[in-house]
Amino acid sequence: MALTAPASNGPPSAPTPPETDIRQDLRATSIAAFREVRAETERRAAPLSAEDQAVQSMPDASPTKWHRAHTTWFFEQFLLAPLSDGYRPFDERFGFLFNSYYVAAGPRHARPKRGLITRPSSQEVAAYRAYVDAEVEKLIGDAPAHKMREILRTLEIGLNHEQQHQELMLTDILHVFAENPDFPAYDPAWKMPHAGARNASGFVDVAEGIRTIGHQERGFCFDNERPAHRELVGTVSVARGLVTNGDWLEFIADGGYERPELWLSDGWATVVAEGWTAPGYWRCIDDRLSAGTLAGLVPVDPALPVCHISYYEADAFARWAGKHLPAEAEWEVAARGSELDAAFGVVWQWTRNAYSPYPGYQPETGALGEYNGKFMVNQMVLRGSSCATPRGHARASYRNFFYPPARWQFTGVRLADFPS
Repeated sequence: MALTAPASNGPPSAPTPPETDIRQDLRATSIAAFREVRAETERRAAPLSAEDQAVQSMPDASPTKWHRAHTTWFFEQFLLAPLSDGYRPFDERFGFLFNSYYVAAGPRHARPKRGLITRPSSQEVAAYRAYVDAEVEKLIGDAPAHKMREILRTLEIGLNHEQQHQELMLTDILHVFAENPDFPAYDPAWKMPHAGARNASGFVDVAEGIRTIGHQERGFCFDNERPAHRELVGTVSVARGLVTNGDWLEFIADGGYERPELWLSDGWATVVAEGWTAPGYWRCIDDRLSAGTLAGLVPVDPALPVCHISYYEADAFARWAGKHLPAEAEWEVAARGSELDAAFGVVWQWTRNAYSPYPGYQPETGALGEYNGKFMVNQMVLRGSSCATPRGHARASYRNFFYPPARWQFTGVRLADFPS
């Protein structure tokens, strides 16, 4: 099977080629896909100064410089070190500095202190990326056929891993800029996508039935999307459109943040402790509401989908609206029917499911097995993708997950209802 370079920023879909017949075009398209994803990371970092790239605004966020180095370390640790004969690391210190949570890969710098890593500089990180890029391309181009199966498998995981960090680069720098009193713009031309061009009113009915849930197509998926399995789904109706800023303004006007009966106990405790009165990054300046975005502060547009909403807020809004959040299986069935507006590319959508393994779940082997499975506790599942997600990195089976109070991501709300 030939591997083709993606038309967008998606990584290659790694084949399982015969070990004795690796064609040159397969190597070439793999290198092209690698270059495209790596270049996208640098494109997203380009508007930022060296000072911007060094800041860590909270323990859950990481500096841009760290993201650039960590994704490079991933290829060095999991691709080059085990599969490139005689590979010499760019700098032996970088494994400790840029490992994230892979305990089996060795010790690591404390996550809340990543913003204290002023050395290496952004320029040195650029040199590190260039060195590893050259070594990866050399490995893909020159490796013997019997190694290519494992090389392509690890390469594909690494590219998808880097795309996840590309999204985090934007969400994390937005949080950094939100801490600046001036709320500077990452890109003055950036605009929040609308919820879709089609009529998004009403609900999509999902008939009761036993449905296949999880990754079912050819191509890449993370281990938490497997195995595909059968679930009883429905009867339920899923909203075609996303909840908008206008809807949220009605919730606020009706005392939504002041009525404990609408909130889960932990949610109400968070509202009180954090002083929440509106979505994340909303500001009231001179009696006018503004939203903090990648373009800086802009007036709240009632027509746009609400964004930067925690699970607690999504759940409270659904209760206020007399609805509920969709289960992830309900969301997936509705999304596969292609009847949902803005299922992808606008905001991640909270579901009412706790993040847990599918029946028969098996993590990746080795240190890569730490990628998803060990986080399957105390978090909630989101589906879809956001405006910060690289193109080619979304699919109906994708399972994102965050803690219930989190709202620095591009997270929003889609409602569901039980038909009368």
